[in-house]
Amino acid sequence: MMMVSLSSQTLLLLTSTLVVLVVVTGQFIIKDPSFSRDDFPSNFVFGAGSSAYQIEGAVAEDGRTPSIWDKFTHDGYMPDHSTADIASDGYHKYKEDVKIMSDIGLEAYRFSISWSRLIPYGRGAINPKGLEYYNSLINELVTHGIEPHVTLYHLDHPQILEDEYGGWVSPRMIEDFTAFADVCFREFGDRVLHWTTVNEPNVMCLGSYDTGQIPPRRCSQPGGIFNCSAGNSSVEPYIAMHNILLAHSSVVTIYREKYQAKQKGLIGINVYAFHYTPLTNSSADAAATQRATDFFTGWVVNPLVFGDYPKIMKKNAGSRIPSFTKRQSEILKGSFDFIGLNHYFEVYIQDNSQNSPKSGPGDFNSDMNIKLSVTKEEMPPGPFIPTSIPYNPSSMQKILEYFRDYYGNPPIYIHENGYGAPYNETLNDTGRIHYINGYLESMLEAIRSGSNTRGYFLWSFLDVFELLSGYDMRYGLVHVDFENKDLKREPKLSAQWYSNFLKKNAKVIKIEDKEFEYK
Repeated sequence: MMMVSLSSQTLLLLTSTLVVLVVVTGQFIIKDPSFSRDDFPSNFVFGAGSSAYQIEGAVAEDGRTPSIWDKFTHDGYMPDHSTADIASDGYHKYKEDVKIMSDIGLEAYRFSISWSRLIPYGRGAINPKGLEYYNSLINELVTHGIEPHVTLYHLDHPQILEDEYGGWVSPRMIEDFTAFADVCFREFGDRVLHWTTVNEPNVMCLGSYDTGQIPPRRCSQPGGIFNCSAGNSSVEPYIAMHNILLAHSSVVTIYREKYQAKQKGLIGINVYAFHYTPLTNSSADAAATQRATDFFTGWVVNPLVFGDYPKIMKKNAGSRIPSFTKRQSEILKGSFDFIGLNHYFEVYIQDNSQNSPKSGPGDFNSDMNIKLSVTKEEMPPGPFIPTSIPYNPSSMQKILEYFRDYYGNPPIYIHENGYGAPYNETLNDTGRIHYINGYLESMLEAIRSGSNTRGYFLWSFLDVFELLSGYDMRYGLVHVDFENKDLKREPKLSAQWYSNFLKKNAKVIKIEDKEFEYK
């Protein structure tokens, strides 16, 4: 196992669904899990997910306009120089895909709506072909008994809004996003009962406006790791998050006032959540661990539960972090029916206060003052790009119990949890099976200890275009042959395992005679 140290510059490599997880080699007996579908609450839902840009393709078809990701990939910023112009071609193959979901036994499917496809110019006229596509997809899911769980914003918005006023760094985005959401509620809310406003705003604000690693690629020193043409890493991550939270609360208000009583759905927001563990037993590392949790998770969740940012963020960022008015705070507090969590692994935290910059404006990472590692060994000088990351399934239980204890046990949906493997992985993806088995068991332990967790979505349903690695990594239950013009789908062994679990089939999938153990 490669030892990995991560400086502030490589934080984003860990903060997404695109991180390279440990690739487990060898062949194993896949034992019966020590739990079954019946051990979960009767209203608990199991599914898998994707997002619009990552699966749909058809980027220039039927009235869709470019999103910020189209510009980013066409400007050549992906490591493999790929684009999602075709991706998994979900736009044309949705009926085939829903049939595969049904065959596996998925109870729910999480996907996002492309703003660029539904309202191509950001505001104003609805694209009839976009409306037709999402209605058709939703109807196909409902016909097969699969719950649609819809994310309104999965890191993409029309490039025209970015060009016009800078997207999320402008408060004008609040009104346009609210209008887009209103259209979605009106057109789809009779069949969609689970809405998520924004996916991973903490990841987006850092990657888009601090490091510059993802579109719209705005950054500056000290945070920027690229030569961005515009941006200010000291303030823009905080400004963007502020506008996102206000947009979220605006959308929730619209939903509750105009739609919820009649449609009887639920609305929430998503956050990427590590489980943080102190590297040592020192009080400094313990304090740094809480600080990291406040900065990374509390940045999104504290305003929704308590009405304001964590105190340590306000103290360390000072005037660079915007303030909520009393009215904004009141509207934000309680503006969710559930929290969606994207969780993949735990990380170790070491205090870095002694190395805090003595001058200059600072940014999110210098405000947080930590070192982050995915191993407990002494950290070598970095930065390093991880090629493999050890995982500990117990981190799922720990993060859920933190939400139970610190945030008053809100309803939780695990929106993303999954295992990445190289492009050339085989269909016998035993490592993914062990990963899923471990995290499901850990989640069940959290539920048994009182966590109000209501659903689990594996990332991802299909192999898709991954937002940091393009087609170099695969997370899917279902293999996609990207070299085949028809993009042939073929379920992996993990799909069979998940299907057996969901259908309460006790059949053991036998591989050979070696047994896997977690660390």
